[in-house]
Amino acid sequence: MNLSELLAYENVSEECELRSSFGFMAFHGGELEEMTDIIASRAAERAGASYYGIQLPDNLEWHIPSHKVTADQSPQLASFLSHVNIVVTVHGFGRAGFFTSLLLGGRNRRLASHLGSSLRDHLPAYTIIDDIDGIPDNLRGLHQDNPVNVVEHAGVQLELPPRVRGSSPLWWDWEGPGLTPHTERLIDALVHCATTWQH
Repeated sequence: MNLSELLAYENVSEECELRSSFGFMAFHGGELEEMTDIIASRAAERAGASYYGIQLPDNLEWHIPSHKVTADQSPQLASFLSHVNIVVTVHGFGRAGFFTSLLLGGRNRRLASHLGSSLRDHLPAYTIIDDIDGIPDNLRGLHQDNPVNVVEHAGVQLELPPRVRGSSPLWWDWEGPGLTPHTERLIDALVHCATTWQH
């Protein structure tokens, strides 16, 4: 399946909000990589940043590799990628040994360092890995066609474990209000990163 076929599938939704030239993306959102679209869209709204996201329904688990999420398959994605010049893509992952680790891949290593500093301030209980050599090869987000790398200044591929997204057993009895405390602090960190970034 390619992106255009996925977007034509029943109950798959696509969202694009154009604001500043700083962008947040979550194209594996909805029930696929849970909470990534909510985290990215809320951070973008609060920071006055642009947002592009795709939400998949709970009966659909088709994961399109990031390097195949290309502008020629979606007018809204093309509009977003031509509007922004730097981006943070938000993903979810789960891997033994990394359940309290946030991984900062992508080709803009200066932005990765900047975001890493903000995340450390807001989420001291987590390990923030912004050294590209410390990230597993297939989670580094360095492919030239990955949306995180196609805009002018490229960006950061942020990989989030379940706990910080509020979807691990740690939060089984969380009833709110709002998102889990770790997720709220994550969004605070993303907002801080976007609003203090200087090219």
